Amino acid sequence: MSPEDERSYYSVAEKLSKELDNSFWFNQYDNLANTAAHYESTGPEIWRQTDGKITHLVVGVGTGGTVSGTAKYLKEQNPAIKVWGIDTYGSVFKKYHETGEFDEKEIYPYITEGIGEDILPKNVDFSLIDHFEKVTDKDGAVAARDMARIEGIMMGYSAGSALAGLLQMQEQLTESDLVVLIFHDHGSRYVGKIYNDDWMRERGFLDDQLTVESLIRSKKDHQFVSIEEQTRVKEVIAKMKELEISQMPVVNGTEITGSITESRIIQFFLENGKSDENPTVGSIMEPPFPEVDIRSSIQKVSKTINRRHPAVTTIDKTGKRHIITQYDIIQNL
Repeated sequence: MSPEDERSYYSVAEKLSKELDNSFWFNQYDNLANTAAHYESTGPEIWRQTDGKITHLVVGVGTGGTVSGTAKYLKEQNPAIKVWGIDTYGSVFKKYHETGEFDEKEIYPYITEGIGEDILPKNVDFSLIDHFEKVTDKDGAVAARDMARIEGIMMGYSAGSALAGLLQMQEQLTESDLVVLIFHDHGSRYVGKIYNDDWMRERGFLDDQLTVESLIRSKKDHQFVSIEEQTRVKEVIAKMKELEISQMPVVNGTEITGSITESRIIQFFLENGKSDENPTVGSIMEPPFPEVDIRSSIQKVSKTINRRHPAVTTIDKTGKRHIITQYDIIQNL
């Protein structure tokens, strides 16, 4: 329904404020006290805490008070500061900012909460915003969940969208830039939504794809078994037999320098007979197993594992090494 419809939450809020005694309609969309609050507080706080070195402000745009008030103060201190507003698909902000046209065809239902609008709130000062970046419903939700899982920060939907928007634009930044990203929404409001796996699956937002990381978590044995270059082959054979494995990375100290497999040992003895009954691993090893990103899908990794490369290695967030074999993948399918 349109904002002017008497059933819209805009109209209902205004109507109730007139009918109910001792009630007040804050009207955060058009009440410019919204912008003023951030001009007087958020802007100075950011300027002070960055020692005036901020180069970019990234913030989701909904009612517009946060972005406009903060941007107004910061640009008064340094007009060169770039302000990037995060929008969502189904909102009119981006096209209006770029063309000056309020295009109703841009308006359609979206799931993201807290940013985007089908109106032009008075608190949104488009002249202070250098660029609008649209983020999909899925990307905003996934980014919020990633922050909770990786960083332990439980933030809301619009905050996830702000992060996703910044990541979409990261190539425009340099190492000398100082970016302030405002997380303006807490995750406690979304426990039954973006932090609910069933809710995410129903909307097609959750990829139940097996990854290297999830495979490692499911393994009972997380020991990274390797062998030093100077180890004799007979010792390697004994170790493989003891541990019931058929391949191992070869190391020199902490560096992986090669790999050894049962088939390589058999090949060596078939080709050389008993000319050297007990060579060092380093003298017969093959190139190291390919290393993969821990976030890679098993579907992708399985294409790397073949007769030539019977295993791959990876490094987790703690810096610990792991080996993934074809048998590991089969066990988890």
